[in-house]
Amino acid sequence: MLDPRGPIGAANRTLLIDSVAIMLAIVIPVIVATLAFAWWFRASNHKATYLPDWEFSARLELVVWSIPAMTIILLGGVTWIGAHQLDPSQPLDARTQPLDVQVVSLDWKWLFIYPEQGVASVNQLVIPVGTPVRFSLTSASVLNTFFVPQLGSMIYTMNGMRSTLHLQADAPGRYAGMSAHFSGDGFSDMRFTVQAVDARAFETWVASTRGAGRTLDGSTYLALARQGSPAPVTTYASVDLKLFDRIVAQDLPPGPGPAVERQGAAETPAATKTSRKP
Repeated sequence: MLDPRGPIGAANRTLLIDSVAIMLAIVIPVIVATLAFAWWFRASNHKATYLPDWEFSARLELVVWSIPAMTIILLGGVTWIGAHQLDPSQPLDARTQPLDVQVVSLDWKWLFIYPEQGVASVNQLVIPVGTPVRFSLTSASVLNTFFVPQLGSMIYTMNGMRSTLHLQADAPGRYAGMSAHFSGDGFSDMRFTVQAVDARAFETWVASTRGAGRTLDGSTYLALARQGSPAPVTTYASVDLKLFDRIVAQDLPPGPGPAVERQGAAETPAATKTSRKP
């Protein structure tokens, strides 16, 4: 997060640094004052005036309440403004048209669908440098989180719901993407690679992917959605363009979610719920 490669990541870093600086503006003086008071009012210092018999000090009350209040107001204002400026559904200012990418979090892998290009990939996200990317995200089973730290904000994926996120890479490179929300035993390995390349390299990748010979349709998706260890990088030459909408609408059944152990047998949360007796 401290080494961003996109406008949203840079804005997040600025907001983080500003927030820490505002909080340190009160934390550091308090630490210094604590040490100074402890040193000045030590038992061996006879110059210190000790006045324990008092009930109210207007000056002390002013300091105790005004400084923290002003700090909270300033910190709240910076956070409120930054949160609205970094609204994930707000499009980025750019001259180029955004690239649409549909994201599905599975147990435990990531599926990326390029509806305009008609291709898809698993655990690999290829995007052109300098082009805004408009993500539409959902989950095939349980709640999850899509996060590319160097590009910017993370966002939740939820089954039966569609989230929107706008990001952009300003420099070519390979960036780590991850699941930032516990979703089962395999979530820690639920990682993917973001490859930011120039426009020509992106078109070359799309062309080579179209020649892979694999098709992603409903039946292929159901096989892919089965629980298991993280899948290797896989590409699909063609995609059912209504697949993402079918997943959101739950026309394709959601995954069972992480299994749980109950009375020595593995059961899904749904099975456990229905088997309980009142």
